[in-house]
Amino acid sequence: VLENQDLQDSIKPQKVEFHSLNFNTTLHWQPGWAREARDALYFVQYKVYGQSTWQNKDDCWGIPSRVCDLTHETSDIQEPYYGRVRASLAGVYSSWSLSCRFTPWRETMVGPPMVTVVHSNKSIIVKLQAPQSPYKRKRGSKITMTNYYDLLYQVFIINNLLDEQHRVLVYEGKDKVIKIQDLRPGVSYCIVAKTYVPMLDRSSAYSSRQCTML
Repeated sequence: VLENQDLQDSIKPQKVEFHSLNFNTTLHWQPGWAREARDALYFVQYKVYGQSTWQNKDDCWGIPSRVCDLTHETSDIQEPYYGRVRASLAGVYSSWSLSCRFTPWRETMVGPPMVTVVHSNKSIIVKLQAPQSPYKRKRGSKITMTNYYDLLYQVFIINNLLDEQHRVLVYEGKDKVIKIQDLRPGVSYCIVAKTYVPMLDRSSAYSSRQCTML
């Protein structure tokens, strides 16, 4: 019995946590500390805070992978959720490892906008598209993150003559089309942008840079 108890403890999943970007939400965990724990299979359950019964996630039942997609299961974005994972190896099951409480609306990271750059002689026109959520309208189009948050866009310009790391904030606001004027012809400029969620005081990562030569 003791050996079984040791095996149970040594294969128990570690660091069970939710990761979420634009409401695309996955549960991640690390294997137990035993070397053979790498061969374990995993079983995932989830529930809304306050519910007594756990739901099995069928797609993540007896899987070798250490990640489980719970986007669909956490679509009520104001609700707090829990996830939990157990491991099995050689007919022995570990106890459950529990995640922290996860509320999608409060904790998802909002991604950067999509950036398109068009240039004319001394100016650059920047077009921004809000990141999309995984959720769809009845007609099938994806719902953008501006449906859920008051988003501001921050647009930065990088003058490649100066310094790669020197980003100058040229715009902050809600406009989707921004014109940056009075630039020097013959100079290469790059644009990066972020989304900023004022209510949560949180910024996205930078978008990939879009460069143009005037």
